[in-house]
Amino acid sequence: MLKAFRIISFIEGLSLIALFFIAMPAKHLFDMDMVAIAGPVHGVLWLAFLPMLEMVSRKEAWSKSTWNYALITSVLPFGCFFLENRFRNNSLQPNGTA
Repeated sequence: MLKAFRIISFIEGLSLIALFFIAMPAKHLFDMDMVAIAGPVHGVLWLAFLPMLEMVSRKEAWSKSTWNYALITSVLPFGCFFLENRFRNNSLQPNGTA
């Protein structure tokens, strides 16, 4: 389940980057409404991310600060890279700090 969470987290983060840095500028600079596609895609991915965050955090016995860190990185552009870095460095500890 952790591997699936890491994948959805990364894809959700990339969709946020695409929304902010490709779709929104295209809409406002070139009058191309890519937000109509990228916005709902990102929304569905984020709505999939939330229950997975809850399930994985319970299974892995994450502390509240770790859970909060994962949630905050999901709403920040490029936050998915920080979260993935924590996974790769094994610094998301059970019942510890993020």
